[in-house]
Amino acid sequence: MNVAQKLPETSVKDQVSADEWQARVDLAACYRLVAMYGWDDVVFTHISAKIPGTEEFLINPYGLMFEEITASSLVKIDLQGNVLMDTPYQINPAGFTIHSAVHEARHDVACVLHTHTNAGVAVSAQKEGLLPISQQALFVLCSLSYHDYEGVALREDEKVRLQGDLGNTMSMILRNHGLMTCGRSIPEAFSNMYILQRTCEIQVQAQAGGGELIPIPQQILDGARESMRKVTHGSGANLAWPALMRKIQRVNPGFDQ
Repeated sequence: MNVAQKLPETSVKDQVSADEWQARVDLAACYRLVAMYGWDDVVFTHISAKIPGTEEFLINPYGLMFEEITASSLVKIDLQGNVLMDTPYQINPAGFTIHSAVHEARHDVACVLHTHTNAGVAVSAQKEGLLPISQQALFVLCSLSYHDYEGVALREDEKVRLQGDLGNTMSMILRNHGLMTCGRSIPEAFSNMYILQRTCEIQVQAQAGGGELIPIPQQILDGARESMRKVTHGSGANLAWPALMRKIQRVNPGFDQ
């Protein structure tokens, strides 16, 4: 009896463009970096990245921990939430609402990163929001917005309000919820979140000290945007990302599969 040989399955890499594959590798690395820094929340937050030259984007398979995500496991969807490639996974519906809102309105944004860290949620619950009390805060405050809490982000009508609140900013504090950053690239979104997260950690620790806090003078805040451009060439993404890729390859390899 002849036994038919099973043909090898076509890999995801062989089914997509070179640009899409690079986006997948960078996004999978970003997920694992978020896990490495302890910003993940089991499986309940999300990072999305637009596929270059399209209105389609990649997001995490709902149910995988961030440290497990690979380039091939990422789910490709459109702005309506339709899954565009075969996958055994679903997507987080709240994640879709938040990320599709940004990608729909902000064509300059290639990546959106959302977290529920302790420090981020703590600052999001403070009425005065992010305080100008650290050098890190300078970089965030020159492009920061706020969005009021409306419950778990499942309603389509919230998208319009989130888009309006975000405007042209690159960082957002979702009140009583967490943090969100945007980037013109995956490295930039990660770098923006690194700075925002550190700023929140510093604020919470400074407040816990119990002493009177010293605000940065307004004239220094006003000059922060130019300082940021000179010191870090933007958010510092292009400087740090190659080193971050080398580090995640050492501590948690396999993301590029």
